[in-house]
Order: sequence, then C-alpha cells, then structure tokens
Amino acid sequence: MAVAALRPRVAALGRRLGVPGARDTFLAKGSATLDKLKDLCNEGKEHPSTLFQLYTQAVLDITYFEENQLVDEDFPEESSLQKLTELIYILSEPEDLVRECSINEEVSSQKPINILGAELLECLYWRKGALLYMYCHTAKERSEWLQENIATFKKCLNDGVHYLMKMLSFRCPLQLDEDVSLQDKDTATLLSEGIFSDTHLLAMMYSGEMCYWGLKHCGEGKQQSLESIDPVSSSDLGSRSQSISLDFQETGRNMLTKYVAVCEGPLKGQAWNTTTAKQMLRYFVKSHN
Repeated sequence: MAVAALRPRVAALGRRLGVPGARDTFLAKGSATLDKLKDLCNEGKEHPSTLFQLYTQAVLDITYFEENQLVDEDFPEESSLQKLTELIYILSEPEDLVRECSINEEVSSQKPINILGAELLECLYWRKGALLYMYCHTAKERSEWLQENIATFKKCLNDGVHYLMKMLSFRCPLQLDEDVSLQDKDTATLLSEGIFSDTHLLAMMYSGEMCYWGLKHCGEGKQQSLESIDPVSSSDLGSRSQSISLDFQETGRNMLTKYVAVCEGPLKGQAWNTTTAKQMLRYFVKSHN
C-alpha cells in the first residue's frame, strides 16, 4: 500500500528535476534521495515510515530550489500565485500520503507526527508559512493588484499565519519542575516558551507581521468564513487552505508580545531587533482603541 501510494508521487517529483537551470545543490540532493527511494521501493523491505521520511526530504529539497527561483524573480505578478499554490500543494503531500495509508495496517491509526516526526513536519509548515510571508511582503507593495485582489491577499495572510502557528505547535513547551535540571536559565526559559530554534522565533515575528498587514490592508479580520468573501480566491489557493479567518489583531498582538518578551529577556544582547515589532504592537493598540 505504501509503495503503491508513493510511486506516482515519486514520479511526479522526479519530473520537477527537469526544470531549466537545474544545476543546484538542493536539486542534486533531492535527485539522490529520489534515486534511493526508488531502490528501496523496488526492494520492498523498508518500513513505510522510512520511505515517507525520505520522500518528505526530497520534497523539501526540490521545492526549495523552486521557491528560491520565485524569490529571485520577485514573485512575477502574472504567474506567481499559481506557482505558489502548486508548491504549497506539493509541501502538503507528505502528510496526505501518511493519511492515505493510515487505513492500511502498515501505518494503522498513526498520525503524521508519529510517522514523519516533529522536525520534518515543522519544516513543511515553516516552508509553507514563510513562502506565503515572502509572497505577501511583495504583493502588498503592488497597490493596483492589492486593490483588485484584496480577498486573495487576505486569504494568503490567513493561511500563512495558520501554517506558522501549526509549525509552532508540534513540540510541547518544556514543563519546568523539580525533575528538570537545566544549568542555563535562559535556555530553560526559551524551551518553556516552546522556542526550540531561531526558526521558531522567526515564525512568531512573521505571524505577527502578517497579522499587521492584514489589519492594515484588510480591516479587523474577525472570525468569518473566507469562502463567503470570495469563493474564487479561496479555491485558487487549493482545498488545503484554511477556511476560517483569524482575528488579525488578537493573534498578531499575542505573537509579537511573546516575540518582544523573549528577545528582550533570555535573548537580550543576541542581536534580535524588536523595533519593528514594537511599532506594530503600538498600531494594534491604537487600532483597538
């Protein structure tokens, strides 16, 4: 079952290696991983979890090359949204694969986190969220496009924040008690806040910033169905996109407050800048009042 579900996905991923300018470190890594995966599928001896993890790594490497192309080209207005949707679809495939195979005894009743592990899932969601962040960062400067596509822009922000919040949720914050002995108090504080890497901290800042853009350009963003705003833009972003709109103000304020507290607390003196975050927090307070 696992091998049968993998084969068409591996073939589709392999076809992405034929893009122009394919001399790239990440494409080379992805290609080598796919070759190894094909061999293991043919042997039929490896546990499905190993196959799924290899497939996920290949997805991450190959899409990274394509993401960099989009960024280098400054997200072309006429084609980038379609490409963005395509990449997010592919980055969602590993989880879909696990769920598809979960009805089979090989991975019966196993959740994606039990098969892929927290680190790979964090990478997948970080990449989806960060990609939408970079796209929105560029799109918000295109005033004419923004005016005509405000519902699509809001959908991108909403999905991006959801992905980053999901990324932050896979590992439980460390519970500090008598049984936990960490010599470094600052490290203990970070772990208790659920911050396990620089990427976790960046995810907080990106989430807060996207909420700021949402509040500034789209209004309050209270809970409502985004499909009712613009069914076309919702479907353009794919069936995996989030259907319930965030409260940009509350979510952004919470994320940035935590970001500032960490940067000026345990990470003080570590070159993390809080100036922009504080400016956005003032905007959230002002708009609330």
